[in-house]
Amino acid sequence: MNIENPHQAKTVQRSIVGRGIAHDSAARHVAGEATYIDDMPELPGTLHAAFVLSPVAHGRLRGFDASAALAVTGVAGVWSAADVPGINDVGPVFPGEPLFAEELLDHEGRVIAVVAADSFEAAYRAARLVKLDIEELPAVVDVEAAHAAKSYVLPPQTVSEGDAAGAIAAAPHVFSGKLRMGGQDHFYLETHIAYAIPGEGGDMLVHSSTQHPTEVQHHVAHLLGLHANAVECQVRRMGGGFGGKESQSTIIAGAAALVAAKTGRPCKLRLKRRDDMAGTGKRHDYVAIWKAGTDNRGRILGLEVEYLARAGNLPDLTGAVITRTLTHTDNSYFIANAHFVGHACKTNTVSNTAFRGFGGPQGILTIEAIIDTVARELGHDPNDVRRINYYGDETGDMTPYGQKVEDNRLIEVTDAVLASAFWQERRREIDEYNAASPIIRRGLAMMPVKFGISFNLTSLNQAGALVHVYLDGSIFLNHGGTEMGQGLFVKVAQVVAEVFQVDLDMVKISSTATGKVPNTSATAASTGSDLNGMAAFKAATAIRTRMTDVAAEHFGVTQEEIVFREGRVHAGNESISFGELAKMAWAKRVQLSEAAHYATPKIHWDGKAMKGRPFFYFTYGAAVAEVAVDTLTGETRCLRADILQDVGSPLNPAIDLGQIEGAFVQGMGWLTCEELWWDGKGRLRTVGPSTYKIPGSRDVPPQFNVRILDNAPNREETIFRSKAIGEPPLMLGISVWLAIRDAIASIAGKGVAPELDAPATPENVLRAITRLEAPAEAAS
Repeated sequence: MNIENPHQAKTVQRSIVGRGIAHDSAARHVAGEATYIDDMPELPGTLHAAFVLSPVAHGRLRGFDASAALAVTGVAGVWSAADVPGINDVGPVFPGEPLFAEELLDHEGRVIAVVAADSFEAAYRAARLVKLDIEELPAVVDVEAAHAAKSYVLPPQTVSEGDAAGAIAAAPHVFSGKLRMGGQDHFYLETHIAYAIPGEGGDMLVHSSTQHPTEVQHHVAHLLGLHANAVECQVRRMGGGFGGKESQSTIIAGAAALVAAKTGRPCKLRLKRRDDMAGTGKRHDYVAIWKAGTDNRGRILGLEVEYLARAGNLPDLTGAVITRTLTHTDNSYFIANAHFVGHACKTNTVSNTAFRGFGGPQGILTIEAIIDTVARELGHDPNDVRRINYYGDETGDMTPYGQKVEDNRLIEVTDAVLASAFWQERRREIDEYNAASPIIRRGLAMMPVKFGISFNLTSLNQAGALVHVYLDGSIFLNHGGTEMGQGLFVKVAQVVAEVFQVDLDMVKISSTATGKVPNTSATAASTGSDLNGMAAFKAATAIRTRMTDVAAEHFGVTQEEIVFREGRVHAGNESISFGELAKMAWAKRVQLSEAAHYATPKIHWDGKAMKGRPFFYFTYGAAVAEVAVDTLTGETRCLRADILQDVGSPLNPAIDLGQIEGAFVQGMGWLTCEELWWDGKGRLRTVGPSTYKIPGSRDVPPQFNVRILDNAPNREETIFRSKAIGEPPLMLGISVWLAIRDAIASIAGKGVAPELDAPATPENVLRAITRLEAPAEAAS
């Protein structure tokens, strides 16, 4: 459907879409009135559940004794793999990922059993009383050790174009290096939770904090031995998700539903923060080993990158994460000869999963580190080296995976952000400051982002929506997207209100429910507004078209003369209210309900050849960051950030600006302070805010200038020509890491690129400084 056709341009006046309207639950969030699953009134007889978790990273479960747990007052039972009536499997992509461990314990926090009691405290206490008989085995924690042992959960993936090895061998300059990138915990405000309510005939209603209601529905059905039509999953809102609730929420929902099915009583299962952090997946940490050949100006002639990704104990979503890493290693740069390989390394840690950016951040950080290294070792300005490598007429427009870069906004975005950030003046001022400051060093860096929008798996790029118009003119809206604080619901409601030209408060936003819109895709990959917005648009437009016919007959005019505007329906100088037209249509037995479906066009992907058009379009952004580094302590502070982000024609600029700001800070946290640490036995020791540092309010740059690119509608037919916003700005946080690198490089002067691991914690900053100083000391 062409949303820009003349008829729609006439009837849709864009009075609601494009406005900065507050999040639909903003006031309730602030007042504490927004209902999350743990706020729901509990039905009589509700049980509370807690997991029995493996205390070891690798071992063999020989059995367990639950007698002490069963003796606790209020305990209703203990259930494990032997009690699953259906299939003990919750693998999101590949089978063989059991909910309950059967014999093998392959990470700390592995679910062994679930205990249910009349209170959460009793269930949690009883779970700790279950005696486990475990034969502990050596644990593999290091990804490089797993790679050396060829221990993988999936075969390697490769994106290749041209002759990278030959181009490197013939290049005037050859550079190589290794970059270690840490993982990241989602640290959502609401930990994993589910509330399962049994119904008649084995039916099950599950309230789940999940980004993927359909996956919860299907896995609960499989676990209980039911058809999908016997299970409904509902989600009103989540207290954050960031990808962490895309696949692993099935573990919590599945266990709660099992208890509910076994006892006939409602069951709530929620995780404490420590158990959530120890037992659920995170952003994949990577090691990138690279080799590049360039000309004298720094143009990349050939590039080889080998990625070692920590998959953890099982595949989960690692395969798709690596695919996105490989398809974002080019970022904004044309690389004619490329060979990128990704290994899914198996370790005795929890299976890593989706996280905002989904592998893209690791690929983009890698190429930005490579560009920065090449520039510094050749003695060039990194921005100049970036520019000569950009996709464009002088280089090329075809990615290594076979998609043409169209609607290229790299020069426009980067030139604009450099100008607004007063790059030249600040660069001179910072260089002068560093020359006179032996202790505190300042750094400045710019970096661009080109990010592809669509799911890697083509079949996931679809959505459904359900719209009803009632006789009073009020509208009911349901769609397959989930709300996790990102403002999806208000954006889709704006779309529907725009179609009918009614006030936004006439559109009722309802919980996502698999019983209303089936076979939903996860709210992920930044596709929420694109998919669900377009599905809702199609549903509303179909109803409006039928209402237009009724109005045209009533006024005795043609359909083209009917105009919907400001809650009324006009024909020349005559008008009736939208509600009056709804009654009129009902009286004529005209359907005022529509279920619509949208599938993203143009995309295709060959997963074996790793070629095709995996993305409907690209979105562009750029950031300039300035930092200060204390060279004695390794502490860093981001002093200023300037961001320009392409969002097409925004559906809601206020929501989009919030997403840009939040994503940037989250990306900055990944690269500066959020550090995961396992001990030698594979036990995660950073399991709470006392040991795991997320950014706080004082970490936000004091000068934080965020802008949306003006007058830049999407060339593709997305919903009102908008572009996705959820993930792309997270990568702009890489500019802070690059600025820290720039500050450290000022110690050694030109021609030297610091070896800085991510995150740039004080320890890693000091290590990078020590590496710079060590050669000088040796020479003296």
